[in-house]
Amino acid sequence: MTVIIKKEPFGKTQDGKEVTRFVFEGGRVTVAVLDFGCAIQSVHAPDNQGRLTDVALGYDQVQGYEKNLPYFGVVVGRVAGRIAGGRFSMDGQDYSLTINNGPNNIHGGVTGFSRRLWQSSIDGNVLKMTYNSPDGEDGFPGDVNVTVTYELSEDGSLTLEYTATSSKPCPINLTNHVYLNLSGHNSDDVFDHVAQITADTYVPVNNDLIPTGELSPVADTAVDLRQPTRLRERELAIRRGDLDVTYCVGQNGTLKLVSRISHPESGRFIDTFTTEPGLQFYTAKYMADAVGKGNKQYQPFASFCLETQHYPDSVNHSNFPNTILRPGETYRQKTIYTFGVE
Repeated sequence: MTVIIKKEPFGKTQDGKEVTRFVFEGGRVTVAVLDFGCAIQSVHAPDNQGRLTDVALGYDQVQGYEKNLPYFGVVVGRVAGRIAGGRFSMDGQDYSLTINNGPNNIHGGVTGFSRRLWQSSIDGNVLKMTYNSPDGEDGFPGDVNVTVTYELSEDGSLTLEYTATSSKPCPINLTNHVYLNLSGHNSDDVFDHVAQITADTYVPVNNDLIPTGELSPVADTAVDLRQPTRLRERELAIRRGDLDVTYCVGQNGTLKLVSRISHPESGRFIDTFTTEPGLQFYTAKYMADAVGKGNKQYQPFASFCLETQHYPDSVNHSNFPNTILRPGETYRQKTIYTFGVE
């Protein structure tokens, strides 16, 4: 089998721009990506009986992605996660960003990268998306050019590679925000999933979900997932929001296996490999007012995200891995999501 990419229309934006859906076909898994928001729109993966099910939450029409308050499937930037107060200082200058999450900036701002139409091209079985973010967009400095490529292997590995350059020093921290439920996107919760995340430490946060600056051991806490753990065993902690946490998963720039999430009943699993130092594991506590594919009302705790990234608010914490991209440098990230069957 050879994976091919097919193009099909996905409607028009409110201002009349045509949106395209790119479908990777021919392998064990079928994936669809939009040029709006650079979004993963669907992932059809087989279970242990060979039955294909869409395991990615999302929308049937582009209008959903234009609003998309949960950030289904999109690439978020310039900075994934929260920046405290929407402010940071760099090289002796203060910057103020758009505020869109309580008192903070999250995922780049009101529009960010996730509600933009990206330019697209196909090279064999690789889909290339680019976006040029102008100086001052959402309050960030510098003209930033971003490229994201998607490649799907025959065996079900979806590889995302990100690069970015900037004309001025600027914080950059990109990720994809796909929501998954391995029993199907329209399932009611994820408590029957089993999670393993290979991290000895994590990033504690305050009541505004801003990092305190500490890096704490996971041992003897509800966020310790070093051994395979059925999420039902952590249901109370999940409902409190404890499993909305950035794990410290290893050295920046080194590709490594950082997690396996599995669904024993269907046999499906997803392995995550990344070059990033952080993995944000989120179990959708704040899901609200999201009617998705097939008119499904998506509920809190009915999906999870595996956001490979640097730590949130890194620009305000000198002890966190650096997120400042300077002229002449190139930001690089590689993440692989492998969908398989046990």
